[in-house]
Amino acid sequence: MNNGLWHRYSTLAYLAVLLGVIGHASSEFVAVLTQIKGPELSVWRFLLGSLGLIGLALIFPSSRNLLEPFKTVGFRLVWLSTLGVTIGYLLFHWSLDYATVPQVATMVTTIPIFVGLVNMLLNKQVFSRIKLVTGLCALLGVALLITDGYLAQLSGSGQSLIGVLMALGCAATVAAYSVAIRPVIAQFGALRITAITMSIGAVGLWLVVGLVWQLWVNPLNLFDRPGGQLAALLTLAVWNTTITQFFWIGGLAAVPDITRGSYLFFFKPVIATLLAIFFLNQSITGWQTMAIGVICISVLCEALLALRKTAP
Repeated sequence: MNNGLWHRYSTLAYLAVLLGVIGHASSEFVAVLTQIKGPELSVWRFLLGSLGLIGLALIFPSSRNLLEPFKTVGFRLVWLSTLGVTIGYLLFHWSLDYATVPQVATMVTTIPIFVGLVNMLLNKQVFSRIKLVTGLCALLGVALLITDGYLAQLSGSGQSLIGVLMALGCAATVAAYSVAIRPVIAQFGALRITAITMSIGAVGLWLVVGLVWQLWVNPLNLFDRPGGQLAALLTLAVWNTTITQFFWIGGLAAVPDITRGSYLFFFKPVIATLLAIFFLNQSITGWQTMAIGVICISVLCEALLALRKTAP
């Protein structure tokens, strides 16, 4: 289970990213269903999710040696895990205590823009005007979709503004992690590095939340929780973390163009809306239909431009 297969077949890599996006699409809503405050929830999510990733890594011989990467890139693993998991996801869950789900979801969807900027700074890969235009158009579509045309719903003051800034910080740190971890994954494999970084980040979250909030999460108390809360926690850990993070991080590390691959993240609110329509029998408004069209056209234009450049 390393990156070799995904590198050989770029379509498979993009599909992995899309599967990761599908997992991300419901994370804000499942987080709210747990009824646990943000800082404590971030610890539960990654302690349980990282255990799932370690178990998955131990199944495959190529990823069982979890200590090997520390011999050459140990320091990099620790600081990237702290940045992308401990800080990034603490800000994400904490932001939901201050801002609304639409506000947080819109801000987090700026990740592709930050990926392009970080990739330009670290790898000198040009963030073209076309990418910027299609990215901003898609982001506008996201805002229209989530607010159903009333962009004023995204404005905030006081505590909601704090939450919005936290969500923006989450987008920036997760994007930086996704770009910086790519060469490490190419060397040691997606599953192994994802399991390691999520585990280090989870320990960091446990320490930070324990020291700052005096909330020392005890995983042994997991099954003492009410049935509905337990189900939501396990869903968030297994589906939205273990499976989602493996496909998202591994896929992004393997796609030929990480900026282009990250643009699939713009489909996150589209997928969430379609799931609500089909499974919750919610109706779709004219504004939402238009917004979905804007997002899909923006991502499609970026994909078609890539095909045009590679055509003989």
